[in-house]
Amino acid sequence: MLRVASYNIRKSVGTDWRRRPLEILAVLNEIDADVVALQEVDRRFGTRTSSLPQQAIRDTTRYVPVALDTRPGGLGWHGNAVLVREGIEAERADCLTLPALEPRGAAVVDLVIGKARLRVVAMHLGLLGLWRRRQTAAILSHVARMEPGLPTVMMGDLNEWNPEGRCFGLFGRDHQVVMPGRSFPSRMPLGALDRFILSPDVDLVETKVHVSNRSRNASDHLPVYADVAFSGSEAAGRHIRPLVSRA
Repeated sequence: MLRVASYNIRKSVGTDWRRRPLEILAVLNEIDADVVALQEVDRRFGTRTSSLPQQAIRDTTRYVPVALDTRPGGLGWHGNAVLVREGIEAERADCLTLPALEPRGAAVVDLVIGKARLRVVAMHLGLLGLWRRRQTAAILSHVARMEPGLPTVMMGDLNEWNPEGRCFGLFGRDHQVVMPGRSFPSRMPLGALDRFILSPDVDLVETKVHVSNRSRNASDHLPVYADVAFSGSEAAGRHIRPLVSRA
């Protein structure tokens, strides 16, 4: 079993409007996931360097950033970054520029986890429904052209408030759309904006919004996580827990 997590860190700016990257990293340590998708990881203006210093990641966590096509000093592609537990290897990383009125992107990463392989898509969709649908279609089209047969987890901030949003319909044609719960805003969550999309060969064991004193203040989003099982995952992750009955 493997734990995956998604977290919009708002450039490491907390609810007190102070930039505190070490708080973000401490929240990640609380979640203890194997693979993490981050949104809004880079500063928005100027050189757009990472709000999470790579030295701090090395010093305070057991995560390694997946190398993406970033600017010097950056960590993400259009703000999307993928962190993996030490020992997990990325064998392929594609950076997608999504159709949008504002810069939007997604990162598609094929991982080797022990004897298992997993495809991860880290994404942050737009604010307007028309563009979210176009971005969803672009992501699904790219994944469809890749090597078939890999268990796939897509995750991120979908920016969709409507439970019947059309991007969910597009994702849900061939995948399971997973809602961990309300995750935004962090101090009084109203919207379930952060979600997981699982291919049919990935079983959901458990999913939750991670709520702690620290996570309520580290960003305007709460992080979400999911424990998943797929072929080979029984020996891949650290999170060995009994499977929940699906009856």
